[in-house]
Amino acid sequence: MGNMQHLCILYRSAPGGNKLRGQFVVKTNNMKKTIGVILVLAVTLVSFAQPFEGEIIYKNVYKSKVPAISDDQFNAMMGTVQEYYIKDGNYKSVANGSMFQWQLYINTANKLYTKSSNTETIIWNDVSVNPDTVLQSDIKKEVTTILGYVCDELVLTCKSGVQKYYFSSKLPAETRLFANHKFGNWHDFLLQANALPLKTIIETPQFVLESVATEVKPMKLEKTFFELPAGAKTMKSPY
Repeated sequence: MGNMQHLCILYRSAPGGNKLRGQFVVKTNNMKKTIGVILVLAVTLVSFAQPFEGEIIYKNVYKSKVPAISDDQFNAMMGTVQEYYIKDGNYKSVANGSMFQWQLYINTANKLYTKSSNTETIIWNDVSVNPDTVLQSDIKKEVTTILGYVCDELVLTCKSGVQKYYFSSKLPAETRLFANHKFGNWHDFLLQANALPLKTIIETPQFVLESVATEVKPMKLEKTFFELPAGAKTMKSPY
């Protein structure tokens, strides 16, 4: 997600769970059915508690605040479709922009790598450093529904502008793994949400970005997916 860097698994109710009212049935068949429902519910709760692993696809729309750059130019440069992958505290974001290509966060290095089309060198930021500051935060419950997920809203009023996040606890994030990810106010967001955003509205002096999830795809990802390309040239960001 930088502003691309900020980029809510379905909770299935146990079949017949609403008919359980704490009563124990003596008959063998009913007892088996009761145990079966309990086991299904137990598995569901374990699955629900697991951090999300997989892909979220977002539609991004930029509104320019820079007179020399139009909305269309911003959207073309940064991309309107973003594929966001996450696993074990690592994430990768790929966009269809003419300039912005991808970002990769490697947890063990605590670095965010950015690849642009205008250079073969991959720029990295130390994400323990955050030039921004959160001045105020406000949460509202059950503000909107996105892709069937009922989402809360978190508004961060920052030195750089206002950031709004819409998230559901049914897409949990492993917040502790991002404890040193200060850049982009990512850890500030996770500390309160403990979930991945389904929608973000990021306002900066240069533009307003609205990013909305169009698909959530739980899947197993290989660790090698979150590695730099072999022989990649990297350089610390001058910004």
